[in-house]
Amino acid sequence: MTSVIIILSVVLILGILYMIFRVGNLISIAKGRNDASRVEPDNAIHAFLFIVFMVVGLIGFFWYSYVNFDRYQLPIASEHGAVTDRLFWITMAVTVIAFTIISIVMFVFLYKYQYKEGRKASFYPDNHFLELTWTIIPAIVLTLLIITGLRAWNDITSPASKDAEVIEIIAQQFAWTARYPGKDNQLGAYNYKLIDAINEFGLDLGKDKNTYDDFKSLELHLPVNKEVLLKIRAKDVIHSVFIPHFRVKMDAVPGMSTQFKFVATKTTEEMRTETGNPNFNYELACAEICGRGHFSMKMTVIVEDQESYDRWKASQEAWLKQNPDYLKNVPAELKEAAMIKAGIEKDPGAVAAVLE
Repeated sequence: MTSVIIILSVVLILGILYMIFRVGNLISIAKGRNDASRVEPDNAIHAFLFIVFMVVGLIGFFWYSYVNFDRYQLPIASEHGAVTDRLFWITMAVTVIAFTIISIVMFVFLYKYQYKEGRKASFYPDNHFLELTWTIIPAIVLTLLIITGLRAWNDITSPASKDAEVIEIIAQQFAWTARYPGKDNQLGAYNYKLIDAINEFGLDLGKDKNTYDDFKSLELHLPVNKEVLLKIRAKDVIHSVFIPHFRVKMDAVPGMSTQFKFVATKTTEEMRTETGNPNFNYELACAEICGRGHFSMKMTVIVEDQESYDRWKASQEAWLKQNPDYLKNVPAELKEAAMIKAGIEKDPGAVAAVLE
């Protein structure tokens, strides 16, 4: 009730002020006054204050940006990150230059062309030179920015090399899961119709023998200085793979596979030394507001040397070994090979042709 009274009071006060303003105008008209012909005594002061605002505002803008620059600049830990950062700062420089010029022109014009008695506006319908200038120059600048950006984007999304480490990232509310290939270095096929409470990847065990040694990880391990191809998909709503230190950002879209190619250049230990933080870890976060638990959707990323990475992969158990009940989905003639490939049993007498 109190809120309603306050709102009604504010509306009433505004109505009264408006009526006072209207009455004042009517009185001026009745007395034959024309406000347009009079210069307010503080008109020149207002014009000068615009210049003061421009100078103080621009100085404050550049000072704050310079002093706090490091707070908004994360260390770069990938090859393409240097390229994207360079493109970002070129775009930022172009934007700041345009902003500065427009601000100066706008406020200087306000001061220079302030109202004065006896001054008349000039009729200036058009200027072809100016129109061509502010059309052609921005068009050229934007074209160059777009072309360089497209080149970087095409490089990121182009097919990976044969030696690239291929890893699948699966997003769901509100967690990330990684799927790695086993010793065959080939991710197996999946079918979304096969997804259930245990077979969260939808592994198609009945059709693709490459699925037998694929394994699951709740941490994203990456080899340093080696090309990595992230294959990305979502199981429910739109998510977004975001690893800020690598400048990796790609949406995970239900029903559509996306990918991102990059090379990590600094191990976790090297970044801990660089940042002076012994507890530092790279992080994969969701950059898409995907629901109430969006804030908790994180995954630890560990970058290590090739030897450590290979040792970690060798220590992981195949998903099929952890879930042997799913052998029932494997064709009878392939079960022995599937068990050997998944590490369920190590029988040297297995059918070699099936394993190849």
